[in-house]
Amino acid sequence: MRIAFGTDEPTTLTDAIKQHLTDKGHNVVAAAAEGAPWPDVGRSVGEAVVGDAADVGVVCCWTGTGVSIAANKVPGVRAALCTDAETARGARRWNDANVLALSLRLVSTEVAAEMLNAFLDTEPDPDESAEIAKLS
Repeated sequence: MRIAFGTDEPTTLTDAIKQHLTDKGHNVVAAAAEGAPWPDVGRSVGEAVVGDAADVGVVCCWTGTGVSIAANKVPGVRAALCTDAETARGARRWNDANVLALSLRLVSTEVAAEMLNAFLDTEPDPDESAEIAKLS
């Protein structure tokens, strides 16, 4: 899977996220320069996802909120700020989220790996397609 990745602050967590994705066989696409301002990171990752340069995206900033808001400004993006695997799984299943937003402040490398796995291994529920269409 092609995964657009962006962070406004390179950290050991962001390094671990990229390594985890690569170890799982995914192609990590740098959608924005690491350390770019969070609005640019969110927008760039969102554009990569809706522009078909990536299948899904992962964005990070201190709280995860800013990159989530910025990504969601791109038409067609459904970014979800998650703090645990079950929320990430639900965001994919019921909301067809296509961008996972993570907090650099709250998330450990172990929890990040759990969330990434849940997000990437979950398919959207086709019974939710009418609800998702209301977002367009």
